Amino acid sequence: MGEMVPAPWGGHVATSYRLCHQVLRSRDWRVPDSGWRAAQVDAARWHAPASRQMGATMPMLNPPHHTRMRRPLGNVFDRTSLQRMQKSVEKNADRLLGNFFEELRGGTADFCAMVGDELPIITVGEWLGLPSADFPLLRTLTHDQVHTQELFPSPSQLAISDSATRSLREYFTGLIRERRKSAGDDPVSSWIRMWDEFEADRDAADEAVYALALFMVLAALETTSHLLTSLAWLLLEHPRQLDWLRINPEHIPGAIDETLRYDAPIHMISRIAPEDTELAGVPVRKGEMVQLMVGAAHHDPEQYAAPEVFDIRRKAPHLSFGGGIHYCLGNALARMEADCVLSSLLRRLPGQGLRVAGTPTWAPRVAFRRLMELPVVRA
Repeated sequence: MGEMVPAPWGGHVATSYRLCHQVLRSRDWRVPDSGWRAAQVDAARWHAPASRQMGATMPMLNPPHHTRMRRPLGNVFDRTSLQRMQKSVEKNADRLLGNFFEELRGGTADFCAMVGDELPIITVGEWLGLPSADFPLLRTLTHDQVHTQELFPSPSQLAISDSATRSLREYFTGLIRERRKSAGDDPVSSWIRMWDEFEADRDAADEAVYALALFMVLAALETTSHLLTSLAWLLLEHPRQLDWLRINPEHIPGAIDETLRYDAPIHMISRIAPEDTELAGVPVRKGEMVQLMVGAAHHDPEQYAAPEVFDIRRKAPHLSFGGGIHYCLGNALARMEADCVLSSLLRRLPGQGLRVAGTPTWAPRVAFRRLMELPVVRA
């Protein structure tokens, strides 16, 4: 149908790698921020509490608001920070996989439930200094909240997302109150100190800290969970590549990148035309949305040789972490978690061979991919 397709619901869909890369890297194209959402006639979709809250988080801010929020953070997960976290992530990944292999002694074990869904919330929760007893609640609320970021959420899904957003606000505003009373060396306490210097209004400062904490949890859990589970699924479905990787573990980063290309955690990214313009010769009006179909772009035969083939030696670029000013802040952390899981898994092979038992279960989504179950048995 071409690389720019009119969408039946309005706007356009961009399918090629070339166009998706061009728009993501552009400083002109905008994200659907609060102002854009407020101007839309579909009140149920864009004016819902969860949607309004998303419009205030960093991925949905345009300059200069994005610059004001982003610049003070610096590189949140720089090399020093990641080195401090690595031993803990390695230990947790090894523990979770140990439990997973123990469960396999009795038959089938769900990799998603026992590893993929667990490691991201443990990693981010420990980094933020949250009680481990709260991890299951935050994981569930994150899964529920993401509905508002989908292409066509139903009224019932929006209601679930709104409820989750209210609960997340209650949780993190309570956390901020606690950290104001008893500050530590955790990121939330650091953000409070930082915003108190930039913002004289304490309520406004706390709102900024809340938006940051919410964003970090929402961004880190859903996408990384899918990466970890998809990585295991694809490698178990390609046992020769898994065996080769066990002998050549230095290629683990390549296996992670190919997983991110082949089955990206996010398949659709929204951008708004800043002015009347053209994209691939197609007129796009100011304020019109273009859906960048990243999942399709990653299978564009103009960009990739044999794009439907999963090949961990491919060494090809991908757009799974976005681009431009909205390039994913946590990309290095997600890679580290995947590296720790895969390294621990490979150490247990081939003595404990595995295979996928049946068909994995997927969430019925367009934008945010989620493997809900990955049943595994001993080979």
